[in-house]
Amino acid sequence: MKPNLHSPVLRPRLEHSRLTSLINSMADGVLALDKHLKIALYNGAALNVLDLNNSIEGMPIDYVLHPVDKNNQPVDINEYIRSIKTPTTNRDLRLVYDDGSTINLYLNVAPVYEGYGRGDSGGYVVQLRDITREKSLEEERDEFISVVSHELRTPIAIAEGNIGNAQFIAEKTADINQIKQTLEETHKQILFLSDMINDLATLSRAERGKLTVEVEAINAHDLVTELQKSYTDQAKAKGLELKIETDPKLELLQSGKLYVREVLQNFITNSLKYTEKGSITIGAKAAQGGVTFTVSDTGIGISKSDQEKIFDKFFRSEDFRTRQTSGTGLGLYVTMKLARLLHAEISVESELNHGSTFTIFIPNLK
Repeated sequence: MKPNLHSPVLRPRLEHSRLTSLINSMADGVLALDKHLKIALYNGAALNVLDLNNSIEGMPIDYVLHPVDKNNQPVDINEYIRSIKTPTTNRDLRLVYDDGSTINLYLNVAPVYEGYGRGDSGGYVVQLRDITREKSLEEERDEFISVVSHELRTPIAIAEGNIGNAQFIAEKTADINQIKQTLEETHKQILFLSDMINDLATLSRAERGKLTVEVEAINAHDLVTELQKSYTDQAKAKGLELKIETDPKLELLQSGKLYVREVLQNFITNSLKYTEKGSITIGAKAAQGGVTFTVSDTGIGISKSDQEKIFDKFFRSEDFRTRQTSGTGLGLYVTMKLARLLHAEISVESELNHGSTFTIFIPNLK
């Protein structure tokens, strides 16, 4: 005999079963609370967010949910829920787990009214989600906009001012030497903007997984020699000697020439920025399965604590000597992205006031 699904006894059980199946199919955590703020229904996703593995049916909400605000102050969850009269979302709370780890919490609370026109809530539906990664991306985006807008503003202002000065000089004195000087400074700022845009474009492609390696034969000795020629004038302008040291046993390297060059260029420009006297040496030597490149300088060096962070996005040291130069903090971050694409390994040796050596082993990809 088939059960009567319209039976007043079976209907509530069937509805409860359907409701349970529905909320268990949801990716977000869901808690259904009665008017006393006790948990009447929940799903597995809610247990994951709350970091629990036992039944919480019938428990008061303040027994299982202990959020803190952005100032790390406890939030009275009972008071918070009872104050809500319409569906309300909060993205500024966090949960602190027993092991000390934290997550950013998405919390949506909606009161459930028993009938139209009745003011008293018959309970609440609470929606939970771990939005730690989302918040991290939001903070990165905000930091990105802040850093880039700040770094763009300075060279644009300098370039604009210099062009205005050149126009003024041309009209008033026509002093060719002064005009050339202001235009040269403007050119430097335009080059800085160009480098920044290139870094941003490379970073964007790398983070979207759009970069691919076109493997070709690279003569490491020729590459290092070309780089020396490219940067000799910049080194001389600062009174620095730019040297190369290559292993006569070097063989052809099979890798992505464009990215190998860009990695080494980033190391060299970094050394040029932070070396005021002495020399910079670009090296290449044979290694099993590839080539090891080095860029050494006699610059200001990098502290131990900073060495752990120099490849982080937007990182710039608090050392006042570093702050005297322009930069977005993207160069070495992009370098690490490219190194991973090449399956390369990077290491750094440095001591404050005694220079730095960046080493990268680039394996043959074929």
